[in-house]
Amino acid sequence: MDLLSGTYLLAVLLACIVFQSGAQEKNYTVREELPENVLIGNLLKDLNLTLDPDVPLSSPLQFKLVYKTGDVPLVRVEENTGEIFTAANRIDREKLCAGIFSENRCFYEVEVAVLPDEVFRLVKIRFLIEDINDNAPLFPSTVINISIPENTAINSRYSVPSAIDPDIGVNGIQHYELLKPKTAPKRTFGSITNDQGQNVFGLDITETPEGDKWPQLIVQQILDREQKDTYVMKIKVEDGGSPPRSSTAILQVTVTDVNDNRPVFKENDIEVSVPENAPVGTSVSQLHATDADLGSNAQIHFYFSNQISSLAKRLFAIDNTTGLITIREPLDREESPVHKLTVLASDGSSTPSRATVTVNVTDINDNVPSIDTRYIINPVNGTVLLSEKAPLNTKIALITVMDKDADQNGKVTCFTDHDVPFRLKPVFDNQFLLETATFLDYEATREYAIKIVASDSGKPPLNQSAMLLIKIKDENDNAPVFTQPIIGLSIPENNAPGTQLTKISATDADSGRNAEISYILGSDAPPIFNLDRRTGILTAVRKLDREKQDRYSFTVLAKDNGMPPLQTNATVTVSVLDQNDNSPAFTHNEYNFYVPENLPMYGTVGLITVTDADAGDNAAVTLSILNGRDNFIIDPLTGVIRPNITFDREQQGSYTFQVKAVDGGRLQRSSTAKVTINVVDVNDNRPVFVIPSSNYSYELVPTSASPGSVVTKVFAVDNDTGMNAELRYSIIGGNSRGLFTIDQLTGNITLKEKVIASDHGLHRLVIKVNDLGQPESLYTIALVHLFVNETVTNSSYVQELVRRNMETPVGQNIGDGEITPQTNDYVKIIIAIIAGTMTVILVIFVTALVRCRQTPRHKVVQKNKQSGEWVSPNQENRQIKKKKKKKKRSPKSLLLNFVTIEESKPDDPGHEHINGTLDIPVELEEQTMGKYNWATTPTTFKPDSPDLAKHYKSASPQPTFQIKPETPVPPKKHHVIQELPLDNTFVVGCDSLSKCSSSSSDPYSVSECSCQGGFKTPGPIHTRQL
Repeated sequence: MDLLSGTYLLAVLLACIVFQSGAQEKNYTVREELPENVLIGNLLKDLNLTLDPDVPLSSPLQFKLVYKTGDVPLVRVEENTGEIFTAANRIDREKLCAGIFSENRCFYEVEVAVLPDEVFRLVKIRFLIEDINDNAPLFPSTVINISIPENTAINSRYSVPSAIDPDIGVNGIQHYELLKPKTAPKRTFGSITNDQGQNVFGLDITETPEGDKWPQLIVQQILDREQKDTYVMKIKVEDGGSPPRSSTAILQVTVTDVNDNRPVFKENDIEVSVPENAPVGTSVSQLHATDADLGSNAQIHFYFSNQISSLAKRLFAIDNTTGLITIREPLDREESPVHKLTVLASDGSSTPSRATVTVNVTDINDNVPSIDTRYIINPVNGTVLLSEKAPLNTKIALITVMDKDADQNGKVTCFTDHDVPFRLKPVFDNQFLLETATFLDYEATREYAIKIVASDSGKPPLNQSAMLLIKIKDENDNAPVFTQPIIGLSIPENNAPGTQLTKISATDADSGRNAEISYILGSDAPPIFNLDRRTGILTAVRKLDREKQDRYSFTVLAKDNGMPPLQTNATVTVSVLDQNDNSPAFTHNEYNFYVPENLPMYGTVGLITVTDADAGDNAAVTLSILNGRDNFIIDPLTGVIRPNITFDREQQGSYTFQVKAVDGGRLQRSSTAKVTINVVDVNDNRPVFVIPSSNYSYELVPTSASPGSVVTKVFAVDNDTGMNAELRYSIIGGNSRGLFTIDQLTGNITLKEKVIASDHGLHRLVIKVNDLGQPESLYTIALVHLFVNETVTNSSYVQELVRRNMETPVGQNIGDGEITPQTNDYVKIIIAIIAGTMTVILVIFVTALVRCRQTPRHKVVQKNKQSGEWVSPNQENRQIKKKKKKKKRSPKSLLLNFVTIEESKPDDPGHEHINGTLDIPVELEEQTMGKYNWATTPTTFKPDSPDLAKHYKSASPQPTFQIKPETPVPPKKHHVIQELPLDNTFVVGCDSLSKCSSSSSDPYSVSECSCQGGFKTPGPIHTRQL
């Protein structure tokens, strides 16, 4: 039981090894001599091959018959289906298995590879060849001679040479018989008749241990040579086929004289061993035989039986006299390891003695292993073409090694002699698959000469080698490679069309068509370039202009002709070099600059912009002034124009000159442009009143005037231009009752409301005219006197009243307390008494308070009074103080110090000037303060601008005032009151209520005023700037 289990496990193990190696065996039985295209089997079904749908195949399933180059296969395998058919060459068992007579031993083997590599397996197919009765048995010769002594006993047997039938089994020899003749020939003495021979002899068949059937002739009657010495019969041999086949031969029996004793061998069966390398002439065996007879009957003759094979007769020789068997020709164990020699010993009698010598030829290691290569990939001219993309374990050939020697001498190992990317994988006994072991690379190695070595285990071992040539087939697995991945070029502009720029070059490690490269411009290449597909020469088909485009960057492609083609990109950058082909270009053909007239010398007038489309020195532009160099300078590099003069628009309003631009090229180019500089007006002139022509004039406003009627008109002019000369009129004082209004554009003064009794009298309107100049407007103030009454009955009185009003501060309204002649005198007296009384009380109270609590300011005021200060009461401050203090204050202490008048002597001793300081009314100062930034000096005026007030100095002999600000302010703050001629100039005097007394009851009579200050000699009036 243990032995059977071990045997079973061993078989299972071997089966697993074979299966894991991708090898299988399949047996079929086929009769010999079948015609072509007879179906034998189907490998796909018989091997139960199923494909895994999850495993993709590189090629369709294929069954490839593997056979040795030059061999003619006896079967055909359909590659697509795996069906096995008989081939055109018929199977002949007797030829295929010559010398093999065992019924189950004739096989025909082939190998079939199942491809592709994803499902590879090697199938060994063993065809058991069935014998058919296609051969008739044949005797060694057509006439068989046998000698039998006449004293032979009945039932004695004599061997008859057997026939030979290549067929086996039932188709082999089955029956021998002696045939009766159709006629019985007659002859005289010594003749034999067939029927007599038929009766005298019989035929029997004996079977050897090997299964051979030998015929034996049996003596059935007593022989008498004197009566008949020869018998002629026909012997027939027949096989067991259906139908049976047979053949005949003539059997001639000769009856010889009596020979009582025949030779006797010392040994009838002899077995010897002879090495196959024994030289010719070597003794194999010495036979010994004896004969009891005497004389010539005792002489023994040795010879080989005719039943031994022709090979044995060729290889061995026997000495007829001595019986020594020697080697006639070199032995070959691999040709026949055993020889059976039948030796006959005859003393001349009819029946020789028989001995059998079995010669065993022993093996020596005299055969080198043989290598049989059967290609799975069909070779071309003896060379296997293998793609470099072949996957790992790609099967190339089936290598079969054999050694005809025996035992260790026939044990063979197989290997390759050097390191190659291939290996031998065992599949069956002494069979190996040659397959790829690593990935192949045509570019690394294009051809392999694989030396396969087979070595046996003899001592010394014998080796055999075979060369297998494999050429790697190039695949398009290498894209072209540019010698430069980034190609930089430079070319001067204005080139000739068709100028060659460079030659682009790429290489491809592949070969043949796979290495043929075509050069192509990329899709981003501009049409201005052309690339020769074959040579790779890059040209510019048109003239390049650097000013339009100074740099080009595009791709070029190198594409091989493989299937599929591979390509590589390279970047080409073309830099266009500049040439001085462009003149400097001004941004404008003519430049117009506008500068304020107060622009300082060497200030910036403007910037001339010039460009040059060229580059480098060709674009380095230098500027210069062709004319007008005396008035202006220009920076040659930046183009900044500066004046070297001061401007006065009133003297010259514009300047024109040419500017030239020259580049820095070797051949210089130039261009010119016209420059016009316009002097822009600066608001440096105050408006000047034309109407009224004098501050002492007045207009009559009839009480019957209707609202909306024009009562008078003011008009002013400004020497500036533009917005600086745009004027606006407004009433800023003297219109507390809102009786009048003024048109700000025309200067028309209209009556706003109907005149009532309280409106009668003289009204002094403070009119302001200002321009719209920037950044600061300038203005002038004029006084307009309007006398509201039916008529002017006493013009001198009105003139005196106007004169007295001129002595009243601008901030005090005139006309509020004026009484018309129609006013009740009694009412006026009562009001005057009450006002006088209150004034005295208030003065006394204020005087006492001041003396008790005298401040430094009061001291300053007192000091100023001693120096001859002229003051006027501030009506608004007086009202405020009345509310707070509820008592009257001294007029001197309540003054706001409107005007400070200082006497000064001019250079001319006959002409005295009165210098004074005038404070603007409170509301006027607040308006001005809110509009002007006192810390900023207007940039539109020249630093050295003259005092604008001097333009309007009066030529009147009357004294004038120079108006100076008490509070320090930046120069050129143009808050001024226009200086008009004497008859249009107002003066500031003392308060008529406090300083003057009326000596006349006529309200329109001239009153005398006594003031601390007075006018001395006429002189010009100076305005102060606030």
